[in-house]
Amino acid sequence: MATEVYHRALGTFQSRSYLNNFSHQQKLRNNLVRVVTKDNRSGKKNFSVIRSSASQTSVVDTVLSPSRSNTSDTNKKSNEAALILIRHGESLWNEKNLFTGCVDVPLSKKGIDEAIEAGKRISSIPVDVIFTSALIRAQMTAMLAMTQHRRRKVPIIMHNESEQAREWSQVFSEETKKRSIPVIASWQLNERMYGELQGLNKQETADKYGKEQVHEWRRSYDIPPPNGESLEMCAQRAVAYFRDQIEPQLLSGKNVMIAAHGNSLRSIIMYLDKLTSQEVISLELSTGIPMLYIFKEGRFMRRGSPTGPTEAGVYAYTRGLALYRQRLDDMFQ
Repeated sequence: MATEVYHRALGTFQSRSYLNNFSHQQKLRNNLVRVVTKDNRSGKKNFSVIRSSASQTSVVDTVLSPSRSNTSDTNKKSNEAALILIRHGESLWNEKNLFTGCVDVPLSKKGIDEAIEAGKRISSIPVDVIFTSALIRAQMTAMLAMTQHRRRKVPIIMHNESEQAREWSQVFSEETKKRSIPVIASWQLNERMYGELQGLNKQETADKYGKEQVHEWRRSYDIPPPNGESLEMCAQRAVAYFRDQIEPQLLSGKNVMIAAHGNSLRSIIMYLDKLTSQEVISLELSTGIPMLYIFKEGRFMRRGSPTGPTEAGVYAYTRGLALYRQRLDDMFQ
């Protein structure tokens, strides 16, 4: 069953272009800025919603999204939106205990199963737009998870690398737009780049350089591996992207899912939960386990991980989520 779902979802990844991550990482090293974790959401940005080509094919179902007002004022800001964070399922290099970083490696069979299970956990939580990294393991996780969603919308990748790509990927059927969810891929959400460690076996690397040195490269906040990124450098790009591109979606009332990586998500959680650099280095994220936040009145509230679509607790956190699940029950019972 997992293999069949994988092959159906895999077609979505065809004909996509890969980004030159290394050149971006070099720019980051030359322009390193320490992450500021204090709340700075004062409205200086333009919160007019997606600045990428996804705005051309906005596919939010205004009837079924609880974060949307039922009044005629469609521009009215919502006071509540859901944010789902999912670390990708196990990759083939995770399985082999290799440093992966920005190498584009697909999911293992276990990772496929983890992504499907994650989808079951969030199958009754609204999703209006999906953000992923530029790496296939995160994109596979998002696609496979959405095959389990009860709303049965189809995720579609928004190609933004050229004017022709944007033109060719447009959806012209209004009915199809309503049944779709835009997926926006960005290198800023990639795993941190492990430099010369990428592709090396973790145990063999520890034997060669010593456990303490490898632990320092992997778990310190501001010490990068040879020719790689530190967590601080990864956080600088991931948090900036979250604030500039994703937070405006939540402010507009859209429900967002992010499928990314251990370190890019740790960086975002550092921002959401206002963690210190010492607190974030001890934060561990399991593969394929979704985390739910509620964005309400300018604040992020962590709600843990849903255990399943019928679990009462996570839907009791907000009236909006409870209403959404009830509407799904009425539609599909």
